Amino acid sequence: MDANASSAEGPATVSLEQEQVIDLALSAGHGVVWSLDLASGRLSWRQGLDDVLGLPGSDEAAIRARLAELINPFAVAVRSTDVWEDLELEKSYLTEIGETRWLRLTARRDGGRLFGIAHDVTDRHEERRELADLADRYRLLVEMSPDIIVVHQDGAIVYANPAAVKFAGGDSPTALVGNPIVDHVDPGSQADMFGRLRHLTVPGATSEPAEATLVRPDGTRVWTELVSVRTTWEGRPAFQVVLRDLRPQKAAEAALRYQAALVEHVSDAIVATDAEGLVTSWNPAAEAIYGLPSAGALGRHVGELVGAPLDPAAVLRDGGVSQETHRAADGTALSVRVSAAEMDGGFVLVCADETARRRAERQYSTVVAALDEGVLVISSSGLVIAANPAAERILGVPAPAMISSSPHEWPIYDESGQRMSPSEYPSAQVRRTGIAQHGRVLRVLRRDGRNVWLSASCRALTPEDSDLSAYVLSFTDITERRAIGERLEHDATHDPLTGLANRNLVLNELTARLRGRRRTSTAVLFIDLDKFKVINDSLGHAVGDRVLKIVGERLRRAVRHEDVVGRLGGDEFVVIASGVHGEPEARAVTEHLRESVTQPVTVGGRQLHVDACVGIVLAADGDPRAADDLLRDADVAMYQAKTRGRSRYEFFNVELRRQMQRRLRLEQDLRDAVRLGKLWTAYQPVVDLRTNRMVAVEGLLRWTHPVHGAVPPMEFIPLAEESDLINQLGSHVLRVTTAELAARRARGLDVDLKINLSTRQLDDPGLIPEVERTLRTTGLPANALCLEITESALMRDSALASEALTALREIGVRLAIDDFGTGYSSLAQLQRLTLDTLKIDRSFVLELGESADAEAIVTSIIAMAHAVHLTVVAEGVENETQLDLLRDLGCDQAQGYYLGKPLPANELWG
Repeated sequence: MDANASSAEGPATVSLEQEQVIDLALSAGHGVVWSLDLASGRLSWRQGLDDVLGLPGSDEAAIRARLAELINPFAVAVRSTDVWEDLELEKSYLTEIGETRWLRLTARRDGGRLFGIAHDVTDRHEERRELADLADRYRLLVEMSPDIIVVHQDGAIVYANPAAVKFAGGDSPTALVGNPIVDHVDPGSQADMFGRLRHLTVPGATSEPAEATLVRPDGTRVWTELVSVRTTWEGRPAFQVVLRDLRPQKAAEAALRYQAALVEHVSDAIVATDAEGLVTSWNPAAEAIYGLPSAGALGRHVGELVGAPLDPAAVLRDGGVSQETHRAADGTALSVRVSAAEMDGGFVLVCADETARRRAERQYSTVVAALDEGVLVISSSGLVIAANPAAERILGVPAPAMISSSPHEWPIYDESGQRMSPSEYPSAQVRRTGIAQHGRVLRVLRRDGRNVWLSASCRALTPEDSDLSAYVLSFTDITERRAIGERLEHDATHDPLTGLANRNLVLNELTARLRGRRRTSTAVLFIDLDKFKVINDSLGHAVGDRVLKIVGERLRRAVRHEDVVGRLGGDEFVVIASGVHGEPEARAVTEHLRESVTQPVTVGGRQLHVDACVGIVLAADGDPRAADDLLRDADVAMYQAKTRGRSRYEFFNVELRRQMQRRLRLEQDLRDAVRLGKLWTAYQPVVDLRTNRMVAVEGLLRWTHPVHGAVPPMEFIPLAEESDLINQLGSHVLRVTTAELAARRARGLDVDLKINLSTRQLDDPGLIPEVERTLRTTGLPANALCLEITESALMRDSALASEALTALREIGVRLAIDDFGTGYSSLAQLQRLTLDTLKIDRSFVLELGESADAEAIVTSIIAMAHAVHLTVVAEGVENETQLDLLRDLGCDQAQGYYLGKPLPANELWG
């Protein structure tokens, strides 16, 4: 209804003959009738509307304005709806005097008019508000109650107050709501519970207080007192239960019973007196201690009964405790500790018979004085109050000097050598925690400066002394035992010759750095001395041991305090360097160590020079490899360094490991190939440069591996040289090639045979007999066989080489020096040795035509060889230019791919 409609003029009366108005009046109770013409907006009403609207005595315009404002929602609803019946709303408004009142409006549409009743419901709203306030107060009372209050309906909990939730150990009512009530009642209490509920038949009925046992979710049972009330919940019958936890009451009752039993059964005499000291209570222990029955003690003065003056008030004034001598009824002297307290206008005396304990203490003191174990008694304040003779002897301090001192003032160290904080001392630990300490190993610095190792224990003086009024510190001198143990442990973990860490300790230390709390990047350096075997074999083991000691000491001094130096055996050492990041740092550490090792060593007046090859492994923080894996990888890297020459170092990498694994597999396969005859021989032609005719062939060993295919000689020959296979391979080549060439020569082939001799073969005493036997067996003429020896092999032990070459020359075999130019290249050596042929190394031949220096070197070698009447053979000829230059320079013979590749015998000769 808009403002114009609400102010429209109209009669202020309504006909009561309208049926709609009568129905509304009956449904709404007492009220004032009003009507609204929907077309014109005219309002009409019955008498009394001004009172209902809170406008008593107001004119018609004010009443119409107030009514139009209140029924405006009806007018809006009727216009927007085709059919609308029994409209109803309640609204509040302020009266002229500022009072809030509530009006209930009911309306019904009849054609073009809207009829309604206005009913003042302010009183009903006041009642509702009062009821709501009452409900809030009751709810607050229930929520704040310390008692457990629950409501259950149809056997299930529908409400639980905070006290109930807390009792059940939950954090919200949802933990209980919905649970069957019997889940929380002990089975033994359920029958009584249901019996009480059956008698509550009407709302408000209340049961008598009863006791029941509840079950908490954790299974504990709680004795409670409860009252049940018949109530309603959401309009349906329910039961409200109020429970009180009886545990405090039960505990108090139990405490009273316990105290009564304690008085009856305690071993101390408990005596109650009045203010004058007359006995009012005399427990059974008092009867036993003093030999007097309770009937004969009551009413008598306590001093008379204990055989000594005893004034409870005086004991109380002196601190409440006194040590006294009493006498039993038979005259026996008793050592008694008396404690006194006031009670109900009188006194309670606790008389503890300490006669037996005092006797035992005297005996105990005698025993303690005779012990070899040191014993200190320490008061609760931390001061020594007693010390036995063994403690004086072990600590080197007389007992009077220890009394009243604190062990916290003594310098004490732990097993690692760190000075302990006084809070960590065994006595401090017991004092702080009350837990006994056993077998703590400590080092104490005596006043005379000597260290003494102790195995110490500390505990309360008596087991029942929970307040630690005193505790005892006992200790045994384990200095000698520990020294022996340390020597044994040192011997088990250190190299006996150098005193360095042995393999076990090295692995343990490396594991600690890889997996310990202070793990960091670590470098492992595997060190192998060069030429040590020569020193050891030529000068003796005593000199060798001295060299190893000196090298070990140099390594130890060259590293940091936290690094580890170990000897793995023989001339192999290892260094573990922590905190090394990256190859540059590792390289610097390695060079520093090698510089220390390579300083001349003077032993027995002889100055010796040693060097070393080093294998390096870097392990970053978190490296997954185990300690023995790292040591193995460092060994692999060292081996690689050694294969490349002396005085080198190499870093380990995965490819190196792969190569080493391949090397190991090939070595085993090579052994099988020798044993099973899987090797074959190729022949490379040697051409005379004057006639261009093949005058000789070089027998070369070849290996076709079943998996890897052709294995280059430069790979498998070093394997054979480093093992015991080289002599077998040499014998195999000698037998096969001489037999083949002898057969070819028998068919008219006029060529000689050239075979390489390794260094190991030259050292073999069986070489000469084997050559003789082979020549004799195959029938090859001795002068048709030329044995080639490398220049480095000749120079390694020239005396031995000269002896072997002379013996071969006596057989008639011709001799050649191979790879000439890569070693000493001495004319004096050429003159001294009985040689026939000199082979120029291929490295010089390859440079011919490109390097004037190479041509000059080759010219010099040829001239040098011809000067001592040697035939010159050039190796590695690969093109015509090289061949022509060699011919021009006067070289006698040549071989190389340009002149012919190594081929099997049947392919070379058909």
